[in-house]
Amino acid sequence: MNQQRPDNAAADSLLSEHGGMRRFSLSPSPSLDAFRAICSQKATSEQYPLAACIKDNVPIYSLAPFSSTTSDQRSALQDEWYRVLLHGPGVFVTQGLYPDTELIDRVNRVFYVIIQKEKQAATTHGDHFAGAGKNDRIWNSFSKHGLEDPASFLRYYSNPYIGLISSAWLGPGYRVTAQVNNVKPGAMAQVCHRDYHLGFMSAERCSEFPRAMQVASQCLTLQGAVAHVDVPLEIGPTRLLPFSQTFSAGYMTYRLPEFNDFFIENYVALPLEKGDGLFFNPALFHAAGMNQSGDINRLANLLQISSAFGKPMESIDARPLVEGCWEVLQRVYKENGFSDEVRAFVAAVAEGYPFPTNLDRNPPRADDMAPVSEQDVILKCLLTSESKNGVLEALDRYRRATQL
Repeated sequence: MNQQRPDNAAADSLLSEHGGMRRFSLSPSPSLDAFRAICSQKATSEQYPLAACIKDNVPIYSLAPFSSTTSDQRSALQDEWYRVLLHGPGVFVTQGLYPDTELIDRVNRVFYVIIQKEKQAATTHGDHFAGAGKNDRIWNSFSKHGLEDPASFLRYYSNPYIGLISSAWLGPGYRVTAQVNNVKPGAMAQVCHRDYHLGFMSAERCSEFPRAMQVASQCLTLQGAVAHVDVPLEIGPTRLLPFSQTFSAGYMTYRLPEFNDFFIENYVALPLEKGDGLFFNPALFHAAGMNQSGDINRLANLLQISSAFGKPMESIDARPLVEGCWEVLQRVYKENGFSDEVRAFVAAVAEGYPFPTNLDRNPPRADDMAPVSEQDVILKCLLTSESKNGVLEALDRYRRATQL
């Protein structure tokens, strides 16, 4: 398989041009010419042979049913996605990520129920890089979905492709969080930005983080979006600037007018169909587009998936989600064993990384340097056919053991 080697030196070695300087400075401003050279690269089918096509520098993958793929095919996809995210365009589309549109429709109904409940509660919802209150935002849609409709929640997050894509960039022990965004007709576009972690700070605060950490931070998060309606260009799909994630000073520069102007003049946007997925490096310059339709809401479930070594943006409590889903999960396990779907769901719901912990009460296992994780507890309870009370008691014991 061909390995991509970017021609631009800045993209080839993200830190080599900075010598011994610890921090970025905006005086003088980082080179717009260097940024322009990086973003002038072209993605080709020779570099990404597993993509069905490449459109506007974005590889598009047509996903086969997961059960029909081999472990070698899955590994090859992960290798290619990793290259896309690291030093390639930084973004790819997965067509048919959720081919069951009936499931998407059911989940949409759940989302609208949650939106209405929160409107009745008269709580104010802020937003990211857009005005608050103009659209509908469900923070922590992951947990709220699980509590509102456990059956569809299990079906949705047992999608093994979510695990395959997440682990391609983040490795095992990743943490899934999600937020729903319903962008209404007439809603304006977001401002150009990079995402969490450093993208959610002021320029002054961001500048305090050393250069190496600014580059490394992009490896701690994977951004994704699942289209819950068809997304033609008129309703404002995400604006993307391929290759921009490889500009090492990007967390400092995306706020500068000249870099924003370059983004506005050069971004690309791709239409999506209901059930498609869009995944990108959080350091990619991007922004949600303007909804110019007269009557179409742009509804998407935004996935923010965190490395085991990073801090997720939202807190997830697995206990009530396991409580709501246990009987259904047990039934799926009894029918299919530790299938890809079961493992994907447990990986999404529970912590797979055992630290921080109390090593006196939760010591390393004899066969491993690490202690038991929350996922290990749940998988063992499936294996031993624990009742709902049994798995909840096991989780409670585990949590007590991990605390001071």
